[in-house]
Amino acid sequence: MDGDSDLTPLPNGWQRALVIMAHPDDPEYGVGAAVATWTAAGKDVRYVLGTRGEAGIAGMQPDESARVREAEQRRAIAHVGVSELEFLDHRDGTIEYSSILRRDIAETIRRHRPEFVVTMNFHETWFPGAWNSADHRAFGLAVMDAVSDAANEWIFPDLSDDGFEPWAGVHHVAVNSPAGTHAVEVSDGVDAAIASLVEHAQYLAALSGDPILDQATRQVLSVTGGPDASKRYVRFDLYNM
Repeated sequence: MDGDSDLTPLPNGWQRALVIMAHPDDPEYGVGAAVATWTAAGKDVRYVLGTRGEAGIAGMQPDESARVREAEQRRAIAHVGVSELEFLDHRDGTIEYSSILRRDIAETIRRHRPEFVVTMNFHETWFPGAWNSADHRAFGLAVMDAVSDAANEWIFPDLSDDGFEPWAGVHHVAVNSPAGTHAVEVSDGVDAAIASLVEHAQYLAALSGDPILDQATRQVLSVTGGPDASKRYVRFDLYNM
């Protein structure tokens, strides 16, 4: 890729992607610019979130936080061309890797029938010295396994009984990672990604006293190459399924 010889372009021969992450704001923190780029090119991108983020705002009761964060997420997706959003309603902060979680994710994959799945870094660290959250680790690993579960008629056969037939059409899973070896060029999607993250205003206000736009701009620029990059990329680890 021009300017980043170490990066390989992500596959582009897909039409529908499912972004499956643990919390409201997870897509905006990492892949919003990529999503905006894909939808601008006519791709169908949908979001599935494991929780409603009810444990995410200090000092706010979980029921109210869930209501606020769902509303923020619904406003956020409009900026990046996404119209379909659903929540699996697992408990924020205590997600556990389990067959129940895998089944829920497999059901969504069978129902939406994507060719491309996007999830968040599920390794122990986000980058050296930055510990990744328990929810991200458990949820991302379940996403990887649920892609295979969705394709196998003998895993969760009750899904077929409920009308969700096996789906083996996921060809790739892209895991957002600052050290990823694959990337999509997103220079034209940065403004949309910033606007999308700004919609998480109450969540961001609880994290820092800095202006919301400043926080959002710093985050999006940092994950797309830094403040001085001439071209911007979102990086992923790519898994062929």
